[in-house]
Amino acid sequence: MSEAHALPEPTGATRMHEVSPEMLAMIDRVIDYSRRRLIFDVPLDKPLPLKEFRRLAPGSICEEGIGSERALSMFEGVLAPACVSTDSPGYLAFIPSAPTKAAVSFDMVVSASSLFGGSWLDGAGAVYAENEVLAFLAREFGLPETAGGSFVQGGTIGNLSALVTARHAHRQRLTEEGKDLPSRWVVICSAETHSSVVSAAEVMDVDAVTVPVDDQGRLSGEAVETALEEYGDAVVAVVATAGSTNLGIVDDLASIAKLKQRYNFWLHVDGAYGLAAALAPSMRDRFDGLEAADSLIVDPHKWLFAPFDACALLYREPQLARMAHTQKAGYLDTLEGEDWNPSDYGIQLSRRARGLPLWFSLATYGAGAYRTAIEHCITTAHTIAERVREHPNLELARDPDLSVVAFRRIGWELADYQNWSDRMLDEQIAFATPSSHRGEPIMRFAIVNPRTTVELAQQLLDTM
Repeated sequence: MSEAHALPEPTGATRMHEVSPEMLAMIDRVIDYSRRRLIFDVPLDKPLPLKEFRRLAPGSICEEGIGSERALSMFEGVLAPACVSTDSPGYLAFIPSAPTKAAVSFDMVVSASSLFGGSWLDGAGAVYAENEVLAFLAREFGLPETAGGSFVQGGTIGNLSALVTARHAHRQRLTEEGKDLPSRWVVICSAETHSSVVSAAEVMDVDAVTVPVDDQGRLSGEAVETALEEYGDAVVAVVATAGSTNLGIVDDLASIAKLKQRYNFWLHVDGAYGLAAALAPSMRDRFDGLEAADSLIVDPHKWLFAPFDACALLYREPQLARMAHTQKAGYLDTLEGEDWNPSDYGIQLSRRARGLPLWFSLATYGAGAYRTAIEHCITTAHTIAERVREHPNLELARDPDLSVVAFRRIGWELADYQNWSDRMLDEQIAFATPSSHRGEPIMRFAIVNPRTTVELAQQLLDTM
């Protein structure tokens, strides 16, 4: 008799937690499915209407349970195929995700290990490894050795945490200088700034003031200076973008950073998508001025090949974030001290060690492999842009800064783009969705997967 069959089947309160034949069989099924999903070609798939879910996957939650075999079968046969795979080479919409096999595999280890990543006391090893990655990124971005931060859930939480820190530090400075606090706080940004910045401002009950961009869609020091003069001490922070989601625009960071010689303001750089390109030697000068940032974010689940959901949040002076975010409670007194607690640097107290998959992948493959993969994506995007220029029915909406190719099909309206998009997904060729630029509908291909080819893009262009 095998060891598994020799185990008794637990009952009662411990049934879900004890090792048993039922549990061993479940683990084998889950690992087998995960192995197949990691090894074989990634399907594109597409969503189902609600009525189909109700028909094909009813009654999964009930008092007695349906068992792991049936539940996994329902996921594999109905639920998973109704989710578009963001790591498919044909996923060109929004900002895709292309996690390495090492990162995805280790994400399973992180989940299986039940690690708490909020404090040094609970997860010193995990925090140390995460901080190794953050230190690497800080060096790449030109921040001082004293910089630090945390991995938070995503760019929205990262932007919010950074702006909360900026307001706290600014309020403290004005108070120390004996100045009156403004009736309304202001965050300066541009119309191309990600919606999460405006959302963060609303959550904080501050005003997001958008200032004009130049003819390339970039926020510049000239426009920022005008706003700084107008709003004065009310300015909590200036938010610059290092790779906008829609078009991949990198703001004129150098001219904005130069203003810090004459004005005392917090510079936050939202690089959720595009800041990863700073690792590519060919792109580094696009980010001149980044070294002056007081805080910044980059999402490893985008162009640093980690699984959802991870945002690296970095501060030039992390003690300012600690003063803004450290939570106080009797049961938390034991965490006070000099240890590095990630929960002190963002709005999340309970957190998984979401930076570990990136740590494992970086440690496994080395930073050079990341630089090569990012450079490849940039080359692919710029080659696709050349194909658009050569196409008689297409025209670029703008030259790509990074790896987003935005273009128009001459004569098409929004409905034409949407019909084409729907057809490409129905035929399981690609998932590419329309967007808009300056009030006009456009198509955009976002290239962050090294397995996305020029040949696939050419196939799509030929159907337009």
